[in-house]
Amino acid sequence: MSDERLGGDLIAIINRMPRGSGVIFRHYSLGQRERRALLDQVKAAARKRNMQVILAGKPCLARAWGADGAHGRYRGAVTSPVHSVAERIAAERAGAQLLFVSPVFATQSHPGARALGAVRFGLMIGAAKRPVIALGGMTQARARRLCGFGIYGWAAIDAFRT
Repeated sequence: MSDERLGGDLIAIINRMPRGSGVIFRHYSLGQRERRALLDQVKAAARKRNMQVILAGKPCLARAWGADGAHGRYRGAVTSPVHSVAERIAAERAGAQLLFVSPVFATQSHPGARALGAVRFGLMIGAAKRPVIALGGMTQARARRLCGFGIYGWAAIDAFRT
């Protein structure tokens, strides 16, 4: 997951990420021209590492900007944010292929938001029909704790900051 907190480190972080992983490109605060320019830089760096780049936004914008798909609560989005069982079901019905369930643990992205914790996270994803990515306060050690729930992977912002 990208956002403004990564500052100028975004490309360096992409270069340290595992090959074959991916980037959900957010950066909502940028103007359209600046956001597109940064997305193009991210795509170039990601392609060198066999990574996909998903644009947070409507599927039509993701197609127009050459992203590998869209992230959001839109019909046709490849990935979707999920914070409740109802949102999980809605995302599956809308055709999302990958669910980002959060916040599993306390996170700086959403200060004060109630974290699910491992048990509630497990209950939320127990009947999921799509692969689940754990998000929110994630680290490699925390991801290992969640492997018993059958997660597909984990995502982070702060875990990648230097």
